[in-house]
Amino acid sequence: MQGDKRTEQLNAEIQECVVELGARVFGHAERLAQRLSIPTICMKALTTLDAPMAMKELSKRMHSDPSFVTSVADMLEKRGLARREAHPEDRRIKNLVLTGAGSKLKRRMEAELSARMPWSRGLSDDEREQLLALIRKMLRADTQAADTPTGECLLADTQIPAELAFPLVAALSTTTGAGSTQSDPPAGEVDITLGVAPTAS
Repeated sequence: MQGDKRTEQLNAEIQECVVELGARVFGHAERLAQRLSIPTICMKALTTLDAPMAMKELSKRMHSDPSFVTSVADMLEKRGLARREAHPEDRRIKNLVLTGAGSKLKRRMEAELSARMPWSRGLSDDEREQLLALIRKMLRADTQAADTPTGECLLADTQIPAELAFPLVAALSTTTGAGSTQSDPPAGEVDITLGVAPTAS
């Protein structure tokens, strides 16, 4: 019984700390989004777009409804950060592709987010390796539990708003934007030499 109580106490404390960590990470993301004059959800889309991507795939990766992702794509296009292109093998499918401006903002955004994360400033490399190993272990266990027929996941079919899922996903992303093949933005797209994407008028 004593062991059960200790486990419950530990679980409660971990949950409390994770919620607090998530709130702080989200706060960093929100402040960066305000400084860059871009909606937070657009930041999530930028971190997700590591290659030309069909809208359906983007929706899946962002854990959002397709109609919502369409709205996000519209916002990115208005800011000159992405454009829709026909899929090379099926013209009925539209890919969302980062522009040169979008790629440049993505690289700056990811670098600044990484530098602001608590584990970037408060942990040694050895401690970060341990943290990463534990996170991956939890993710594997959670995936296995969700795939087990006898295990019931009450939120399995729930669409999580991408703006809530964004901070930790973006901050823990290994994508750096390096090696991008995006070309310079054609005339008419925004120039973010200073790293600021203006809001749509």
